[in-house]
Amino acid sequence: MNMRELDLNCDMGEGFSIYQAGDDLGLLGSVTSANIACGFHAGDPRSMAATVKAAIARDVSIGAHPSLPDLQGFGRREMAVSADEAYEMVVYQIGALKGFTDAAGVPLRHVKAHGALYNMAARDAGLSKAICRAVHDVDASLVVFALAGSVTVDVARDMGLRVASEVFADRSYQDDGSLTSRRQPGAMITDLQQSIDQVLAMVQHGYVRAVSGKEVPLQADTLCVHGDQPGALAFAQGLRSALENAGIMLRAPVK
Repeated sequence: MNMRELDLNCDMGEGFSIYQAGDDLGLLGSVTSANIACGFHAGDPRSMAATVKAAIARDVSIGAHPSLPDLQGFGRREMAVSADEAYEMVVYQIGALKGFTDAAGVPLRHVKAHGALYNMAARDAGLSKAICRAVHDVDASLVVFALAGSVTVDVARDMGLRVASEVFADRSYQDDGSLTSRRQPGAMITDLQQSIDQVLAMVQHGYVRAVSGKEVPLQADTLCVHGDQPGALAFAQGLRSALENAGIMLRAPVK
């Protein structure tokens, strides 16, 4: 993807039953890709169907957002899983959402692991291989969203999969290009201008300034904003406006 183009993605459908999380309908007006929860950390058949329908209505690209089986911890707690277990749970979750996109007559376009699964895979080649093999075996044309500079990017490319290197608008970074743990102070960026400055540096200049002050090189193909944070809608709208004013074209990766 050209550095003057960027996908803007958000995790969605992260409620279940009568419980809702985030302003999905509002956020769909600002993003170009939606990562839809598939039932393991959040989401259920009703929320998946509704979110697919809403994304179609707003011409937003749809992707699966598989996670570890952890409703209580919202998929953010690490757990020991074998490569086979990871493969099976990702196949299962992609298949669940693909059923809804197939039924609606639209393509599933990408896969982005959630939370702990995403972060564990970013530093574990074996886990990345299991996730990428699951994507490949379900539909090898799906784009893998992976942390920019991580081992997952290399593994996916080695398997012949298309990759979108992902950066974050509302998270701070460490010197090795990893995200600051949510358990650490300063992990979340809540100031819009600080976020805009970080994003423009990543997209236009190819680096992020880590919490230490070090400039860490990275590639930015897709930008994540978290819909479950306070003020997420205004945050996403402000980011989109700043990106467009900077002459950056917003569009989803082509499958």
